[in-house]
Amino acid sequence: MRNISSVVFIILILSGCTMSQNNTTKKPKILFVTSNQHTYGSTEMNTANHFAEIVLAYDVIIKAGFQVDFVSPNGGAIPIGYLKTSDSIQKKYIYDAKFMNLLKHTLTPDMINVSSYKAVYYSGGGAAMFGVPENKRIQDITMKIYENNGVISAVCHGTAGIINLKDPSGEYVYKGKKINGFPDMFENKDAKYYQEFPFSIEETINQNGGNFIYSKHGWDAYHKVDDRIITGQDPTASIVVAQKIVETLKKQEN
Repeated sequence: MRNISSVVFIILILSGCTMSQNNTTKKPKILFVTSNQHTYGSTEMNTANHFAEIVLAYDVIIKAGFQVDFVSPNGGAIPIGYLKTSDSIQKKYIYDAKFMNLLKHTLTPDMINVSSYKAVYYSGGGAAMFGVPENKRIQDITMKIYENNGVISAVCHGTAGIINLKDPSGEYVYKGKKINGFPDMFENKDAKYYQEFPFSIEETINQNGGNFIYSKHGWDAYHKVDDRIITGQDPTASIVVAQKIVETLKKQEN
């Protein structure tokens, strides 16, 4: 009995050590910024966050060993759209209840502990043009992460979220940098949806001193990496933008 008790005691000690290590070892986090907007402006035209731009990047980042949190201006459920169930990765996450619950319960900006994050990723979809770009709390979170040697990234209309970002000196964070996003060339400027956009991403980036560069072909995974700002043109760039985020952060670890 004494020997058995000793073995049990040793196992418990070892288990406790393992549990302690697990509790103190935290994976680095990346913050996904999403929108609560359901319509284009005040119209009844539906819009949403682009599901592929979320899950394609999420899949890469999770597999690379990072954690992901979702934030939106108001927190809670966000609208999702542009789903393509023939895509295996999208289909996987559509039926992943745990993942979908994250989109149902996004965090509010006030719930974010800035020091926990290594990067910010702004996903797109028409919803990204509303609520996020003007949210000063999210701007503050992003800039604090960036100033702590973090990464700012965006894809497609998600680039709208970075237009108001300024450094401590008051300069736009992307001034003099090559920036990508969904270009005006591929927008239907005569369409009602576009008339509701509060600004042109391309024009605003250029007016504020950035260098908006894009692919005239489109849908070719076009993206730009300029130091710690990584931007992609459309949904096809979601995976490579996520890969570049991971690559940049891994280099910092070495």
